Amino acid sequence: MVTNITNLSRSGLYDWMVQRVTAIVLAAYFVFLTIYLMVNPGLGFEQWSGLFQQTWMRVFTMMALLALGGHAWVGMWTISTDYLTEKALGNKALPVRFSFQAICGVAMFSYVVWGIQILWGL
Repeated sequence: MVTNITNLSRSGLYDWMVQRVTAIVLAAYFVFLTIYLMVNPGLGFEQWSGLFQQTWMRVFTMMALLALGGHAWVGMWTISTDYLTEKALGNKALPVRFSFQAICGVAMFSYVVWGIQILWGL
């Protein structure tokens, strides 16, 4: 039996909503960047840097970065609880699942903090 202690939320419905909302944010960000790159084929460093100097783009990128972290966490938690089970791994399931979730959590936290430092120049 898997408990909610390692889950992002209290229910599967909330996790489902987090996945959908974060997917929409990530899709919007990807579509915007794709269109921007298509409209500006000879994009230079100055123009690219100028785009990311604008506050609205930094906020949009920050939203995408946080959405990526939340989306990845729910996905990795779901994978770990679905596939790293006692049936698949026997007595080693709990330490393997905990280690997997801890590594994923530390990695996602590190990537988000790193992204914030890059984005805001901290």
